[in-house]
Amino acid sequence: MLDLKFNAEQDMLRDTVRGLCATASPLSVVRELEDDPVGYSPELWKQLAHLDLIGLQLPEQYGGSGMTALEGAVVYEEFGRSLAPSPHFVSSILSGGALARAGSQAQKQEWLPRIVSGEAILTPAWLEPEGGFGPKGVQVRAVPDGDGFVLTGTKRHVAFARAATALVVLARSGDATSDVDLFLVDPSADGVTLTQQMTLASDTQYRVDLDQVRVTPADRLGAAGTGWSTWDTVMHDGIILAAAQAVGGVQYALEITVQYAKDRHQFDKPLGAFQALAHYLADASTAVDGAEMLVHEAAWARSEGRTVAKLAPMAKLFACQTFRDVTATAQQIFGGIGFTVEFDIQLYFRRAKQLQISWWDTRYLEELVAAAVLDA
Repeated sequence: MLDLKFNAEQDMLRDTVRGLCATASPLSVVRELEDDPVGYSPELWKQLAHLDLIGLQLPEQYGGSGMTALEGAVVYEEFGRSLAPSPHFVSSILSGGALARAGSQAQKQEWLPRIVSGEAILTPAWLEPEGGFGPKGVQVRAVPDGDGFVLTGTKRHVAFARAATALVVLARSGDATSDVDLFLVDPSADGVTLTQQMTLASDTQYRVDLDQVRVTPADRLGAAGTGWSTWDTVMHDGIILAAAQAVGGVQYALEITVQYAKDRHQFDKPLGAFQALAHYLADASTAVDGAEMLVHEAAWARSEGRTVAKLAPMAKLFACQTFRDVTATAQQIFGGIGFTVEFDIQLYFRRAKQLQISWWDTRYLEELVAAAVLDA
């Protein structure tokens, strides 16, 4: 039976993460870290490790907390609400998830405890210039060379690459569409060049150029040609949490906009008393509640071991669209000051758009949903 009520432990988890973000990563810290080459608060990272939250969904046998997608959604809603800058998503959820699913026993023992403790940060090097979000977009080739491989090509939008201990590089190992492998690459290795990219959200992303970078068979995660299958599965888990992050962000953005509409007066009455603006806020509130319910359903289904082939992309698609649309409306309600850096709403608007086009964009998500519907 579907039950979207959170239990007492989950409510306590929410309170803990909200309090942590308020003290270790308030919006003043978010502003300070815009375009920072490292891009995250060491204090927040240290506290997340102390509370055993870095290994949130990683196996307990490697030091993780072994929690479900429901607890993940709780945590990520609070990350979204506070705009907390951290490599948690790329390191623990995506890279750690790939290691837990496809890594050898030796790889798991070497990397997962270090990820959980916060000692090691891993990040995926996935997207390429002119490449899409699907397997065909991976064109960097793993060319056999002696007992190993050589990687050459360019990756973009690699989050927190400067702080990373290792990159999880997606590389093509054959001509079939899904012939993609995952390789662990040292970002300080010969032939690896990192160049910081400036983004709409002022977050921390890098271009990674690979020039004849050598990797060994021991650096590959899983069997040959299975990398895309692993990545696709991990991404379906990950986008539920990205959707939860969008929900947390849009909830807070709506809260401060409603408060502003009550406090700001024009023609001797509050802005919210004007019917047109009241209707915009009513529509926004309806969309936000719908996004929250969809995300919680997706997280519940994943925690129950049910398929999320349709629910996960639906949640990311709708939650991110809602985040973007509501923050755009909010900026109009704030008026010209809403676009100035002194006001917080512009922080949420810029991050809403960045999240919408990251980790599978609108078009790719629509294709996934369409495939799930039409193939049913």
